[in-house]
Amino acid sequence: MLGFAILLGFYFIGVVLHSGLHIPLPANVIGLLLFTMCLFLRIVKLEWVEEASQFLIKHMLLLFAPIVVGTMVFFGLIGQEALPILVSLFASTFGALLIAGWTAKLARGGRQTERSERSDAP
Repeated sequence: MLGFAILLGFYFIGVVLHSGLHIPLPANVIGLLLFTMCLFLRIVKLEWVEEASQFLIKHMLLLFAPIVVGTMVFFGLIGQEALPILVSLFASTFGALLIAGWTAKLARGGRQTERSERSDAP
């Protein structure tokens, strides 16, 4: 029960900060960032929230069911706009993969890996 209280506490802190300071991020994202920071700084111990988080992960499908049912209301519109939806889906996925690859290459400093150096040798 302590884990749920901690998670809800960070969510409500995010709601208060969002409405009070007019931060241009959703309240749940603000709470999640604060929670992550507190985990890294060891203000909140992982053991305190581990059981609650495992429960939420285990029942995640149930939590997403209302969203899926809500999309069925727009099934006709989604069918009419299927091509633009698919194009944007594939383009954004490809773009994200490219950016992730370039970022990894920059983080590595452009160095070749040991495996690629061996494959270049005769």
